[in-house]
Amino acid sequence: MRKIQMVDLQGQYQGIKERVDRSIRDVVASAAFINGPEVHAFQAELEKYLGVKHVIPCANGTDALQIAMMGLGLKPGDEVITADFTFAATVEVIALLGLTPVLVDVDPVSFNIDLDAVEKAITPKTKAIVPVHLFGLAAEMDALMDLAKQHDLYVIEDNAQGIGASYTHKDGSKSKTGTIGHVASTSFFPSKNLGCYGDGGAIFTNDDELAHTIRGIVNHGMYKRYHHDVVGVNSRLDSIQATVLRAKLPNLDGYNAARQTAARKYTAAFKGIENIITPTGSCDDCPFICDTCDCHVFHQYTLRVVNTDRDALAKHLNEQGIPCGVYYPIPLHKQKAYVDERYNEADFPVTNQLVKEVISLPMHTELDDEQINFITNTVIHFVQGS
Repeated sequence: MRKIQMVDLQGQYQGIKERVDRSIRDVVASAAFINGPEVHAFQAELEKYLGVKHVIPCANGTDALQIAMMGLGLKPGDEVITADFTFAATVEVIALLGLTPVLVDVDPVSFNIDLDAVEKAITPKTKAIVPVHLFGLAAEMDALMDLAKQHDLYVIEDNAQGIGASYTHKDGSKSKTGTIGHVASTSFFPSKNLGCYGDGGAIFTNDDELAHTIRGIVNHGMYKRYHHDVVGVNSRLDSIQATVLRAKLPNLDGYNAARQTAARKYTAAFKGIENIITPTGSCDDCPFICDTCDCHVFHQYTLRVVNTDRDALAKHLNEQGIPCGVYYPIPLHKQKAYVDERYNEADFPVTNQLVKEVISLPMHTELDDEQINFITNTVIHFVQGS
């Protein structure tokens, strides 16, 4: 059996090696390293893929989220609601801008932001909601957009883990995640479903005026060289990363399909196993991940193990040569940087439980049946006490 990787970027590279190597050589030969033709070509191709009017590439996913908030003109003291159970970058940029983060609980099935908790958290100071398409599962966007419209709020999608996923609207139509809110951010960190070979990110919007503002922000506030019209930052996607992303983008649906296939095999193996709760999609006919569902692109395949020592399971898997991850071991409201007397532990029952139970198994495009069988058998034997 091949060595099991949490993410097998080397295996994925072999399928695109010729194009990647050639394209990187072409960029080096051209010396167009910043804002070169490859960046503009990738931008146009991603706009077409997503069906969104504007893609603005930038240096990384954290910058993308921060720049999206800057573009909306949010001011210090404005409240921004987001999920307690997610990576720190989501709340980090809120704090960096002097905004007030408001953390709320998540849904126990989807792990995405809880709509009732969002509604209860809205105050006259609230200006935006940041849903995270956590682990690659589309958040409940129709209800969020309705709630935002009712209270005149912005919706900023954190799509760092969800690129390529689709959301099915109430009327049956579909939209790619990242194209539904007022603005969205994504990350092209190497381990993402669409990842480059360094850092990279992008902002998406269908708002022409907002896109114009953001294009200035990412480039020191300049629209014309040495004319600084807005306060900006230095956050640009370089041409080498863009050319890697151009090589991968035509394969993104195939990459996601491979992840979904692996997820279905995991879920089938764990079906009926006491103490294991498998991830699910968001559509009505998707209790165990159906063959046609694209609401979940499985950036992570995350189990809940109940009445089981999760940390002992993680240790056992590592001893068997199976990498795993705990995303995330500490709620954001308990992180030293974000502790706030406003928070009440009674408001976070789901998050406080999830951090004790979740464990993510290897998930990538190169998983094979032998590896999946070994992983699932090892987990099952442990939780059953064998």
